[in-house]
Amino acid sequence: MLRNLIIILSIVFFLFSCSKKANKELETSPPDEKEITREIYQEAVEALKKGDALYASKKFKEAESLLPISDWAAKAALMSGFALYSANFYSDSVFSLERYIKQYPSDKNISYAHYLIGMCYYEQILDEKKDLRPLLIAKKKFEFIATEYPNTDYAIDVKFKLDLITDQLAAKEMYVARHYVKSEKWIPAINRFKKIVKDYDQTIFVEEALHRLVEIYYKIGLVEEAKKTAVILGYNYQSGKWYERSYAVFNKEYKKKQRERKKKADGFIKKKIKSLFE
Repeated sequence: MLRNLIIILSIVFFLFSCSKKANKELETSPPDEKEITREIYQEAVEALKKGDALYASKKFKEAESLLPISDWAAKAALMSGFALYSANFYSDSVFSLERYIKQYPSDKNISYAHYLIGMCYYEQILDEKKDLRPLLIAKKKFEFIATEYPNTDYAIDVKFKLDLITDQLAAKEMYVARHYVKSEKWIPAINRFKKIVKDYDQTIFVEEALHRLVEIYYKIGLVEEAKKTAVILGYNYQSGKWYERSYAVFNKEYKKKQRERKKKADGFIKKKIKSLFE
């Protein structure tokens, strides 16, 4: 065994010595652009893994510029946009991804670029009180993906996010409508609630919107309109709390009985709790 090991080491040493001598005698050929591009690309990937997204984006752009007409270039351009997205540099990412789409319209990963652009806007959505522009742009982009790329990996996720966006838009309408009610601006409030009923009838807000319309119509003297709306509410949500409230708008005795029942229930609860301390 020892003898064999010595032989192997001797061979390795000999080969190493020969290669050193050969290196002195012969000039080594420099790496070509493809090899350099691959090295820079790998450097960018490593930087991205370490969390240095800005440096990674810069190196991906550098790799793209070395081989502008190649698969490496398209891949590097897309990854540059992704790196910026991963660091929450949404505006820069959108700019980079839109450039990629324009530059490489036939690339196989084009659907992913559209998806990332949609996500850049989607992740800027805060709540129903804020600016709706990112929400509307994300909705438009996701609808485009659902239509143009229905069989991609992103289609299911896009449909789910479109449902969430619809809920968010309905929440925005409800927020504004409630504000008009507090200000007693009845006509703008009616228009907002009617929009929820018409455009967002699959959301959780439509039931309340119908009830609020009943309340407002009754308050401003449009009793027949209030009754018609109450019928629609009753037909679709007869067992819901908003229908009960609308019913109470027309039946004051019902409202009185509801208050009495609640008072008795509250009294029973307080009595029960008190007994636990005795």
